[in-house]
Amino acid sequence: MLLAQVIVTALWIAGIPVGVYAFGHALMQRADAFTAADKQSKPIWLGITGAGALVLILMAGGPMTIIWIAGLVAALVYIVDVRPKVVEVQKGSSW
Repeated sequence: MLLAQVIVTALWIAGIPVGVYAFGHALMQRADAFTAADKQSKPIWLGITGAGALVLILMAGGPMTIIWIAGLVAALVYIVDVRPKVVEVQKGSSW
């Protein structure tokens, strides 16, 4: 039982910065980079990551609820799928 509590607490502590980072990164990117990377528009990703970060912060007392997990998944989808494409588009070609 103690191990489960430690794992849940670690996920909760790690989840908040992940959500805030995803929102902050989306906020700092150019709007045209999202469409150039063939992803949803910047306002959509700001809404998704912002709502996810808000859920992660406000649901601090009850981590591992379904809505908390959805907020974490939203942030992770942005970081793993959208962020690399947006950065690649903004970097341009090396020619």
